[in-house]
Amino acid sequence: MTKSLTPRNRPKQNRSVKRAQEIMDVTASLLDRVGFDDLTTILITRELGISVGSLYHYFPNKHAILRSIAENWLKEWDRVLDNIASMPVESMNTISIIKKLLDTFLAVYQKQRGILPLIQAIYAVPELRDLDEKHDKLVVKKMSALFKRMGLKASTKELQRIAFCYLEIIHAMLMISLNQTKAASKKTLFDLNNVIEALLKPYK
Repeated sequence: MTKSLTPRNRPKQNRSVKRAQEIMDVTASLLDRVGFDDLTTILITRELGISVGSLYHYFPNKHAILRSIAENWLKEWDRVLDNIASMPVESMNTISIIKKLLDTFLAVYQKQRGILPLIQAIYAVPELRDLDEKHDKLVVKKMSALFKRMGLKASTKELQRIAFCYLEIIHAMLMISLNQTKAASKKTLFDLNNVIEALLKPYK
């Protein structure tokens, strides 16, 4: 039987909303410290100083907490991609656009606590994989539209393929950079910038 990943009670009052957010914040912090495999509801409740019963009033299990964190991350992506869509790319050169996009994407990854184990959880837990699909579809849709506005000479289908390649490259290399020293990360981001330039250049 599939475990429920739906919060037991959708918090409506300010106090309940605050508690649910506190649970997600503590869980994200623990993800950074102990990782996905060692994360348990016992650890979460100890960190919060509440009983397991109190936690279960909001979330039936740790996967439900992770789902809520991931859903909030998707909302952040939606907001960021809307901001990206408002960029005046028609009057910007390609190098400036690529740099701006890379800085924006990097900031989203850096902002989310526990991002590396959260991504691991999304891949590892079958009930969470739909969030990865939603994320990919959202990014591909918005980025292919942006590439069209940039003047990339390709069909709609090709623009979507390019956007998907862009997403996969960006995601893989940003995940690498987040796990590196500051000096190594800087070099990886430099390489990433060059890779994206090479990806888009043939279509300009």
